[in-house]
Order: sequence, then structure tokens, then C-alpha cells
Amino acid sequence: MLQQQFGAIVFLIQQSRNNAIKAVNTELITLYWNIGAYINKQLLAAQWGEKTIDELAAFIQKQHPELRGFTRSGLYRMVQFHNAYSRSSFVAPVVRQIQNVENQDARGNILPKGKIKKEYNEIVSPLVQQLEVSDLQNSILVKLSWTNHLVIFSRCKTEEEKTFYIQVAIKEKYSKRELERQISAGLFERIMLGSTQLSASLKDVHPNIGSILKDNYILEFLNLTEQYNENDLQKGLIKQMRQFILELGKDFLFIGEEHKVQVGNSDFYIDLLFYHRGLQCLVAFELKTDKFKPEHLGQLNFYLEALDRDVKKSSENPSIGILLCKDKDSEVVEYALSRSLSPTMVAEYKTQLPDKKLLQQKLHELFKNTETDY
Repeated sequence: MLQQQFGAIVFLIQQSRNNAIKAVNTELITLYWNIGAYINKQLLAAQWGEKTIDELAAFIQKQHPELRGFTRSGLYRMVQFHNAYSRSSFVAPVVRQIQNVENQDARGNILPKGKIKKEYNEIVSPLVQQLEVSDLQNSILVKLSWTNHLVIFSRCKTEEEKTFYIQVAIKEKYSKRELERQISAGLFERIMLGSTQLSASLKDVHPNIGSILKDNYILEFLNLTEQYNENDLQKGLIKQMRQFILELGKDFLFIGEEHKVQVGNSDFYIDLLFYHRGLQCLVAFELKTDKFKPEHLGQLNFYLEALDRDVKKSSENPSIGILLCKDKDSEVVEYALSRSLSPTMVAEYKTQLPDKKLLQQKLHELFKNTETDY
């Protein structure tokens, strides 16, 4: 009884700490946004030049050495941050909020309301006003760390790509390292170019599953040699399970390797078995080091039937099977899945990071061809 009560206290402590971290991050993002907006306005109005930024950085360092991160490069990153997202749809509520509280003085200068010291009113831009936390909560920007924002707006070219990585980084709680790896692996391009092939049964059970499961996976972290077998692949994934789950998505919970199911007097072994929290079902992975063959599905369908009859709980959804192949012919996969009664999909994996430039070129060609069709 006491342990449960103590556990409740620990939960309150952890919850409070998490809330404090979120509040600090919100203030930090708001501050950097406002500084970037103010400097950008001065630059556009030709009232400031590049040397002025150097002078500002030197002023802060000399007058307030305790303030860290406001070097010349740091200040320019704040300008980039503001410019990268100022016209984006997900910050529109914040921009509108800023505009709603603007005032003008007798000379036509727009001034902030009540947040800046009176002696600065005539020289401070309205965009430098300090927003209340509740105002910025309308934007997803504050849900991501400043470090991850730096990675996204410095490496992503289009608004669509920036939006994609902001959303996926929030959902999967990516660290900086994890986020950089996904960008290097061309996750955005692969998702856009991918054509996830699912059985009709899987589409019926989970209509939106195409946004949860990927068409292809990058497993470069296994460092496999050119000649490897299914056992090498399986053992490598077990050894690097944390990395594999990051590639799959953090809603996957690993149950076990070579998971035994008994049918009649025979034992069968599923390569990798997971549970997916969001889909609320078991997910069986079968690994193949060669090209997809239709007969692979028969084995996977058999495993799913065994799982649903003997392992699945009554409150859970039907089990899902994922056949992870080194290569696949999309037309062959389509034919094989067209009459499959089990919720299955066929995915592809690569053991090396893809050429990101080649992915971007293919994506550009796809958009170009789409525009031509119209």
C-alpha cells in the first residue's frame, strides 16, 4: 500500500518536471521567434546592416556576459527560424495574435502593449512583444526543442518537408541525432514516393494504416557484410533493437524473437513479434534476404491465424503480418495481395542509407509529371 502511495508522489514529481521543461521550452521558442522577427524587420527596413548584428552580439556579450547563445551566428539562426515559419499555416494563429495586439503611436510607429519597458516604446518593434504562453500553444512550434528546430529549418528546403519533420519529430519524440538520421535517410522523400501495398483485409481493419506503417525501411545501422543470411539479419535487428524500433516507430513494443506458436503437434517460429500500442494488435515480422515471392505470404498467413486463435486477447484487434524483403516487384506483390484474406503488407528494406539527392530528384519528377497531367 505504501509503495503505491510513494509511486503516486514520484508520478507527481515527474509530471511537474515535465511541465516545467515544456514551459521553459515555450518561453525559449517565443523569445527566439520575437528576436528573429525584430532583427528581420530592421534588416528589411534597411535600418540595420550585417555589422549591426555583430555590434548587437558584442553589446550583449560585454554588457550581459551571463546571457549565452546570443552570438552573431546564434542571432542569425533566430532570424532564419522566424523567416522559415512566419508564413507557414501552423503558426498563423500566433501571427494573428501578434497583429491583434498592435498599437500605433502618433508618428505611425506600431508599439507593443504593456510588455516592454516604457522607455523603449518608441524604438521596439511590435513583433518583439513577449507573447503569453497560451497564445503560442496554438502553434506546434513550441512542442519541439530549439535544437531540433535548428536541424529542420537548416536542412529542409520546402514548407511541406519542414512541416513533415516537425510533426514526425513530435510524434516519435526524436532526439537531435535520431532526427538527423531520418533526414539523411530521406524519410520525407521515401514516404512521398512510397506506395504502401496492403491486403484488402488490412485496409478494412485499419483504413489509415498507410500513415503508420512504412513501405520501406533503412537498416544501415546493422553494418551487414555483402554476404548475409536471414539469421544474420535477425540477430542484427535483435542486437540493435532500439535503433530498429526508432525506424519502425515508437508505438512498437518488442515481444520476442523466434516466437514459438504450436499448431497440432508441430512447433513454428515467428522471426520477430511486436505489439503496436496505437493499433492495439500483435505485429509479426517475417524476414527475407531475397526478392519477394508469392509463397512467402502463405507462411505469414499461417502465423497470423495461429496468433489470432491462440495468442491474441479478445480485446485486441486481429494480428498484422509484415513481410520484410530485400527487394520486391510491385506488380507481383499486388497480384499476391489481391486475394489475401489476412491483414498483411509487404515492405522493402535497405542496408545502406539511400542517396538523398536521388530521392529528391525522383520526388521533383513526380510532382512535375503530376502538374503536367493537369
